[in-house]
Amino acid sequence: MRDFRSLLVSSELRDVTDEVVRLFEDLDRDQHPGHHAHGGECVPPLDVIETGSAVEVVLDVPGVRRSAIRVLIKNGIVVVAGEKVPSDACVRAEASFHLVERSFGRFARAVPLVGAFDTGRARADLRRGQLRITVPKVADRRGREILVPVEEQDG
Repeated sequence: MRDFRSLLVSSELRDVTDEVVRLFEDLDRDQHPGHHAHGGECVPPLDVIETGSAVEVVLDVPGVRRSAIRVLIKNGIVVVAGEKVPSDACVRAEASFHLVERSFGRFARAVPLVGAFDTGRARADLRRGQLRITVPKVADRRGREILVPVEEQDG
């Protein structure tokens, strides 16, 4: 017998992968018309913070322009894709590097959300090199008393 959970996960991962590819294609159109993206891979660190009213995903993306970031929520997964472009000093042919710690290139991070969220009210703010994505929770209605009106039907 097949484990349907693995099929679900595989399907969700495929969907997220497809979305990341689309986000990168969108970035290529906006950032590099007629050119290919910069090589390399960047992995910006992130924190996931849960409060009573929301989940916040915070990424450190210094030097990344707002136009080079895409945020998408699909199937309960927050996907952030973007590109950090090296400065002119980093691409000079005559330069000789003694130490290289900063990373440049494309990045994609995915954070699964667990619970009920109002993704339609999600927002993303980029300020001083920090991207903060806030996804509000849906108010928990369990345990609350709900009065259901009784209607009378003729007949």
